[in-house]
Amino acid sequence: MYDIIIIGSGAAGLTAAVYAARAGKTALVIEKNAFGGQITYSPKVENFPTVKQISGSELADRMVDAAIELGTEFEMDTVKNITDNGNTKTVVCEGGSFEGKTVIIAVGVKHRQLGLPRENELIGNGISFCAVCDGAFFSGQDVAVAGGGNSALQEAVYLSEICSHVTVIECMPTFTGEKTLIEKLEKLPNVTMLSGTAIKGFMGEDSLTGLTVEDESGERTISVSGLFVAIGLEPDNAAFSSVAVLDDRGYLVSDESCESGTKGVYIAGDCRKKSIRQLTTACADGTVAALAACRYIDNM
Repeated sequence: MYDIIIIGSGAAGLTAAVYAARAGKTALVIEKNAFGGQITYSPKVENFPTVKQISGSELADRMVDAAIELGTEFEMDTVKNITDNGNTKTVVCEGGSFEGKTVIIAVGVKHRQLGLPRENELIGNGISFCAVCDGAFFSGQDVAVAGGGNSALQEAVYLSEICSHVTVIECMPTFTGEKTLIEKLEKLPNVTMLSGTAIKGFMGEDSLTGLTVEDESGERTISVSGLFVAIGLEPDNAAFSSVAVLDDRGYLVSDESCESGTKGVYIAGDCRKKSIRQLTTACADGTVAALAACRYIDNM
């Protein structure tokens, strides 16, 4: 029996683990992918207090280490559902079940895909969601980045340093990322910026060899060996619908206290319905949720 079971090991979940442990509570973190969450995919983090610049993976490692040093336990598993037993909760996973007095749901969000035929087949065979993870495989080659926000532009900057040429493709009329990133990319000789352009299909059989794109002048093809998709994120919260309300976009509904509506169940981070999703707001949610869970336990 754990005091607090935390589902998800991103910034929100790891912050919650630290606060839980410092309050003398036993905590278990359950993660289905990689410890550290989405921030591990970011090549550079430049807006986190006290840190001028750091890679997302290094920052995530530091957060994981801090939680481990305080006694947090970790399990790699996929949560299927949560059962509310009143004063206890059962977290049912593919590999077994865990019992806790409280649960903090901090699963973050997942990468949004283009939704085109053969996309899933080509993931890992030319299509990637992380330049830091997979960029080295395309060193000296021509690649493309799908997306026009900060994440896509940061991926493009990183890839421009190791790839022969980078084409940034945005379906919207203009790029939506920070002006400084756009200006930086526009000055690079090996980067082409295409706005108002949609990716319509993939070329290549066993691996990606090119893209079919369409703009106001019609369709054409672009030869690339890699495509990095950075068109946003979406929630994956269906497993928690028994203990929390989902909005029409699939995000879990809570107020600023991070309470779910089910006593002893809290929601933190990007999986929660909110207006701002940043690393710092995820940490703040983790703090609020953990302290709320501690108060709940103390008053049981």
